[in-house]
Amino acid sequence: MENRRKFLKNALVVAAGSFVVDLSLAKSKSNEYEIIDIEGKNVNSNPYNLALDKVEWMKEATLKQLKGCRVEGAGGTWIHTPDGVGNYKALWTRDSYYMVEYAGDLMDPEEIKASIYYLINGQREDGCIPDRVNAAGLPVYSPGPPNKPMADHALDNGPFMAMMVCSYVNQYNDKELFKELEPKLLRGLEQIRVKENGLVYNDPKNPECVYGFTDIVMKTGYLLFSSLLYFKANLEMYKLCQKYQIGNSSKYRRRYEYVRQSIHKLWNEEAGMFWAADKDCKQIDIWGSAYAVSVGITSEEQTQRIATYLVEHYDETVMKGQIRHLTKSEGTWDKLFKPREEGTYQNGAYWATPLAWLLPIYDKRKPGLSKKTLEDVIEDFQQNGINECINDGYVKVPNFVVSATNVYALTR
Repeated sequence: MENRRKFLKNALVVAAGSFVVDLSLAKSKSNEYEIIDIEGKNVNSNPYNLALDKVEWMKEATLKQLKGCRVEGAGGTWIHTPDGVGNYKALWTRDSYYMVEYAGDLMDPEEIKASIYYLINGQREDGCIPDRVNAAGLPVYSPGPPNKPMADHALDNGPFMAMMVCSYVNQYNDKELFKELEPKLLRGLEQIRVKENGLVYNDPKNPECVYGFTDIVMKTGYLLFSSLLYFKANLEMYKLCQKYQIGNSSKYRRRYEYVRQSIHKLWNEEAGMFWAADKDCKQIDIWGSAYAVSVGITSEEQTQRIATYLVEHYDETVMKGQIRHLTKSEGTWDKLFKPREEGTYQNGAYWATPLAWLLPIYDKRKPGLSKKTLEDVIEDFQQNGINECINDGYVKVPNFVVSATNVYALTR
């Protein structure tokens, strides 16, 4: 059998990616797809050992959402809107990042590249990146209607733009695009309000919108999620500047290291989790604490404590495999830009979005819980559709593309 595997490995080299597919493993009892690199290591698989019919269903469902969300924008550019039936007539920066990062292999790289230009061409003179650009080509910088924005801008626009470009460049090795856009991405990051300690800061007297999947939440002071996005954006920019010898990589390194050294200011030692902010909405952040683990900013002790908290509070945070921003006992956010009934939208509903970075953490404390959660969310998608968020008797935005892409990433 070993000789047969070696023969297959040598015979089935895929030239485009230097991968070898070992067909003898494709029918293994674990029902896994395995792609083996030239050294025989598993580099891309079904990591939670799902039944193959679930893997295939999730891929096809994600393709359907990505196809359905395409809308023709200004200049004939095809843009990917947040919902899989094209009701939203705009290209959102953060949604686009999630699509590219977690399902870029299902997208046309030329359309991704065109979307990048579509967004960054709307950069404001002060460096601010758009929250979104609509189908008519109009850039909008803050959540809310264009004629009634909730703030001047969203603090995550710059990091998500930089991360989207870095994700695309990493997947398609487009050095020339990175070289062209690096100065604009730098300006976008420099426009963000950051304190001397490196953390993103939101002035309680003049608050901006924060991380877009909590954009109605008026978090102020030092911000957890926004600082983590800023950390990751600068880290990814640093890596590509180093790789291609472009720009001043030390600027990016200095910024992400400042965040690494200062993030402890938001650590809640008693709970073993991070606060969402240190002024308004100083509450335990489920999504943000998990994201801190995902981006690699936590110590091993912090990682284990966060994993323990998430497992111990599983029933308070999870419904049908989808995740609340706060525990049930915490209830609602302390302060909002726009009122929302408890248990709805960002004020207590359950989302699939954070599963991409949160789900792997469960197995650190309770092996098998990650798989159970993933099976639960796919079952809910199959029975009730792929929605933005849910609760008992409540559904918002059917055919929500990011819910699909961020779960699809966990099946491949």
